[in-house]
Amino acid sequence: MNATPRVLAVLDELLASVAPGRRGALWHLAEQGRELDANVVRLPPEAGVGEHQEDVLDVLLVVLAGEGSLRTGAGETLRLAPTEVVWLPRTSRRALLAGPEGLTYLTVHRRRPGLTVKPAVRAPAYEGGEAPCMLDLVCARCGRLSADRAPKFCSACGEAFPER
Repeated sequence: MNATPRVLAVLDELLASVAPGRRGALWHLAEQGRELDANVVRLPPEAGVGEHQEDVLDVLLVVLAGEGSLRTGAGETLRLAPTEVVWLPRTSRRALLAGPEGLTYLTVHRRRPGLTVKPAVRAPAYEGGEAPCMLDLVCARCGRLSADRAPKFCSACGEAFPER
């Protein structure tokens, strides 16, 4: 993992280069070994994200451009405008609707746990074969398979990997 801070995106340049009708993720954080996920999302005018609920993660939403509204599960409607920061707590219901100019926003949240290796049902002993080559990348505490080739800590539970 590269632990050196660096600039990953220049948002003004990114937003200026986007076609007006483009929808969806314009950018996402893709660095190996990260513990965060981040996305820049664009909704065209009057488009929306239907009501949904995130059960596991808190999400921070930062409005970058345009305007819109956020409807909460409690029936409240929050107006969204550039530079506003909204906390979407886990288990909260929400829906987004872009205004007449569209809505572009950044979301940041803890990275979702990756694939895990779970104990298999006991099968008859198998004689022979090659040893698993990725066992040193599996967290002993939670069973998550690390995306890093030389992990120091598990990105799911924080457990330290053994020194190599």
